[in-house]
Amino acid sequence: MSDLQLTAPVIGFLQDAPPLAGQPVPVATTGAPGTAADGAAQPARGAGDPFGMMWILIPFLVIMIFVSVMGSRREKKKRESLMNSMKKHDEVQTAGGIIGSVVEIKDDTVILKIDENSNVRMTFAKSAIVQIVSSGAAQGLKS
Repeated sequence: MSDLQLTAPVIGFLQDAPPLAGQPVPVATTGAPGTAADGAAQPARGAGDPFGMMWILIPFLVIMIFVSVMGSRREKKKRESLMNSMKKHDEVQTAGGIIGSVVEIKDDTVILKIDENSNVRMTFAKSAIVQIVSSGAAQGLKS
């Protein structure tokens, strides 16, 4: 046997083998894009709307922003109504968990009476008031 007879089947076998990692895949084409060597049409890659996925995401982003803005607006109104409804002798709770009775309300501060026996008073920022535990009218009915 000659060397030519031995190498021909080996070359054919190597051409049918998958490419090694990192090596380019050989593709037989006729030179025209979208056609294979046998002339069969293949789908063109990358032909389509490049913003296709974005058109799906934009409505979801708009909805998320709308819900976020409406939620913060609702919380702001609720907080404003709490501050406007606070009056003398209301029992309130601060962000630190201190519960006291409102003695005086100023523009940005509130003076609370913390202890009845020793007449301890503390000054807090209005923003530190978290909730009204009971109103002054309800306390007047208890005594």
